[in-house]
Amino acid sequence: MSGVQCLSAENIWFDKQRYDEAEKRFYEGVNGPTTQQQQAKTSLQQAKGRQQKRQHRNSSSHAGGEQELVSRMKSLELENQTLHKVVADMRTALQKLESRVAMLEKTPAPAAVPCAKAAPVQAAPLKQVKVENGGGDDDDDDDIDLFGSDEEDEEAERLKQERLDAYAAKKAKKPTLIAKSSILLDVKPWDDETDMAKLEECVRSVQMDGLLWGASKLVPVGYGIKKLQISCVVEDDKVGTDILEEEITKFEDFVQSVDVAAFNKI
Repeated sequence: MSGVQCLSAENIWFDKQRYDEAEKRFYEGVNGPTTQQQQAKTSLQQAKGRQQKRQHRNSSSHAGGEQELVSRMKSLELENQTLHKVVADMRTALQKLESRVAMLEKTPAPAAVPCAKAAPVQAAPLKQVKVENGGGDDDDDDDIDLFGSDEEDEEAERLKQERLDAYAAKKAKKPTLIAKSSILLDVKPWDDETDMAKLEECVRSVQMDGLLWGASKLVPVGYGIKKLQISCVVEDDKVGTDILEEEITKFEDFVQSVDVAAFNKI
């Protein structure tokens, strides 16, 4: 048999893959596992480690949650005990208050103390002239002063008049309280062409006893029109708002109307 025939009879070339796999396994058994197998083994170990850590973390978090729940339950129990104590104290105080109110309702109210009456003013005693009658004796008749009573009456009348004059003088020295009021007036012109300086001059020209003009200012109304707002102090017995309005509205060329913006007693 020739060499070509021998090679054609062998089937090793057709099963090359099987022989390569057998060779690979042989060398792996001699030299140990390959790098890919080591990496796969390492990955498997790391996965197992991560799983164990996750389980440990879950168990620790579960234990921590249980501890937190226990601590919260203890705090709630303490708060509940405190609230029970506060409620008991409030009930005790309420009972004391109710008993006190009941005692006050049963106790009669004390009688009102009458106000002390003012002591009456006693008039100054007048001197009395005592006239003695001796039963018709001439000596006793000579001692009687027939004009003594008239002199005493005149003296009393003089003292009375002096006291009245002193009281009148004292009352005259006391200052009389004068009622005054502070008034704020709004004086409106006809249009925006009105001379407001002349209008204010006309208003201040109103003079009368018991009237004192104060500060003033121009207040915008609208459409370029301004009103004069002026204050004054008046004596209530001498000057009234009606008189002021009547006097100011006499300046018909400048004044359209007068209104009282504010009125205060001083």
